[in-house]
Amino acid sequence: MGLGSRRRRGVTAAIAVAASITLAACGAGKKDDDSSASGSGGTSAGGKAITIGLTDPVTALDPAGSYDNGSLTVEANIYQFLLDVPEGGKTPQPDAAQKCSFSTPTEYTCTLKSGLKFANGDPMTAKDVVFSFTRILKINDPNGPASLLGNMAKVAAKGDTTVVFTLKNPNDQTFPFVLGTSAGPIVDSKVFPADKLLADDKVVGSGPYAITSYQKNELVNLTANKNYGGDNKPKTSKITMKYYSDPNNMKQDVQEGSIDIAWRSLTPTDVEALKKDDAVKVLTGAGGELRYIVFNLKTMPGKTDAQKLAVRRAMAYSIDRQDLAENVFQGTFQPAYSMVPQGIKGATEPFKQAYGEKPDTTKAAAALKAAGVSTPVTLDIDYTTDHYGSTSADEYNQIKRQLEATKLFKVSINGTAYTTYRDERVKDSYGIYQLGWFPDFVDADNYLSNFLSETNFVHAHYCDEGKTGRPCDTDKVLPLLTTEATSTGAKKDAALAQIQQKVATGTMPYLPLLSGKQVAVVHGNISGVQDTLDPTYKFRMWLFSKS
Repeated sequence: MGLGSRRRRGVTAAIAVAASITLAACGAGKKDDDSSASGSGGTSAGGKAITIGLTDPVTALDPAGSYDNGSLTVEANIYQFLLDVPEGGKTPQPDAAQKCSFSTPTEYTCTLKSGLKFANGDPMTAKDVVFSFTRILKINDPNGPASLLGNMAKVAAKGDTTVVFTLKNPNDQTFPFVLGTSAGPIVDSKVFPADKLLADDKVVGSGPYAITSYQKNELVNLTANKNYGGDNKPKTSKITMKYYSDPNNMKQDVQEGSIDIAWRSLTPTDVEALKKDDAVKVLTGAGGELRYIVFNLKTMPGKTDAQKLAVRRAMAYSIDRQDLAENVFQGTFQPAYSMVPQGIKGATEPFKQAYGEKPDTTKAAAALKAAGVSTPVTLDIDYTTDHYGSTSADEYNQIKRQLEATKLFKVSINGTAYTTYRDERVKDSYGIYQLGWFPDFVDADNYLSNFLSETNFVHAHYCDEGKTGRPCDTDKVLPLLTTEATSTGAKKDAALAQIQQKVATGTMPYLPLLSGKQVAVVHGNISGVQDTLDPTYKFRMWLFSKS
């Protein structure tokens, strides 16, 4: 799944606080010039055809069966969402919806724009919206986004244009964001089966583009959707997506001009080399990707909870993030001192404050000695060889060198293919291991509730799946998650700061390492790519043009 994948969103309990969010009737992206439009509800985009190289594979193009970056890259361009975050934006804006707002603390109501159609000509109605969300929960595919809808009790249509979501927990300020995630694409109820997935080459959406030919994870051809009635009019009528298993081949093709755009996942060394090639331009943008270490609180080294915590803190004192960022990732990543990366509203840097910006062997040794931990501590650290980029081996070899340089640790690192790695980590086979994260939406909550809620996906046994007496109770994180998810302004920021501080200085089940920038490489006169490089990780192809 390329350099990372989207994961399960934990459901945060909420308190009943009266609030309302109203989103004005405006587009989800910048409206193109008149040459891209053909009057009402259509597009006659021209421009030269563009070929895009990618490495993130597609799991499924049926939204009920996919929750990963590779699938969402295509889905974001062929489907509409009720709400979506526009390029460079930080809050959801109407897409297929004309407006959305909280009508009561537990009811979120959306009104559709008029005249919307799917690519096959079928009209889009509230019935299709209800169908789209209910089938995700009904199918509940293991690779699907059902967990994102954990706070949705039900959804119902009122007439052809009004949709009402009833929420389990009131005043969920993150729900508008959820409508623009992998759970949000609107599908045609006349085409998609209600109880099973539809084949990729049969899917129909209402987005800016429609699929004209499809070879899964090889070649996908898109054409501007003539029935598209939204505001994101394509500037280019034909897009070809070419998939690569080896990013080095993609690098060569963009240098030679065989493809116009290369997006994810070039190695840091390749990116550095491409910056010196006058035939191409390397573009960078803000990203929300996070690389971090997970500690399994049951199986990691240490005879007692206190000893395990001392090992975690000693590691935090010993790892040099700046060294990793510069010497392994060539500046394509930056140090992360919180589970919420810098650039996301509400982010703080508690790990820098607690453990320092540079390694401190003296403090690491003191933490171990105080807990009665004998040194050197034997550590087995696991990582996946093929899921977070080929640089993972270099990253964990460097971490091994850093830890062993303190003379406090003896480290073995173990690389495993992701298909095995994914299964083994949930069996408690690993004590200390690598994970990565791409946000579902650009809000700090998405970096916290997923990892700290009682039913978090990480299998670190933090909270121990809701059993009392475990670290979540000790840290008192759950009440803070409730406050954060239902608040705005200074109250929300204060709760976020407290949560991040507790992760760093409390139980510390995670050790954040690095946050990533987005990188795309273009050959020739390509416009619009820079505009889409933001923390949403949505590749908005309707912005692209070639001259």
